[in-house]
Amino acid sequence: MADRPANVTDVHRLAAAMPHVKRLEGPKGNSIYQVGGKSFVFFRTPQPDAVDPATGERYPDVIMLWVESEGDKLALIQDPKSPFFSTSHFDGHPSVLVRAARLGDISVTELSELIQDAWLSRASKRRAAMWLADHPA
Repeated sequence: MADRPANVTDVHRLAAAMPHVKRLEGPKGNSIYQVGGKSFVFFRTPQPDAVDPATGERYPDVIMLWVESEGDKLALIQDPKSPFFSTSHFDGHPSVLVRAARLGDISVTELSELIQDAWLSRASKRRAAMWLADHPA
């Protein structure tokens, strides 16, 4: 099957498929995926730091993905054409943001790698080592 543009259903499917994952529901019904009690994919509720520059309306569809390092974050957000972004609220935080409306700008394969990396950045060293041993690059 050829790779295709990613969508929100893929985020849920890929995050839930990682081992030892627990899906929680936030107070406003937003999905939070955790490994070992640590979030790695988080569907944000509309917040004042992520708004449409033209209208000032809060984005209703922001997803936060953890990353391994500041370098990984910068690699994803530096290109202005990238669907990934950050806000000053996340300065120094190892995560990137993406709007669900922009997920189609990346492929399912790319999304899968991002979610796997997010999981690896938050899983225990033992769990990460076991997963990497079963999934050589």
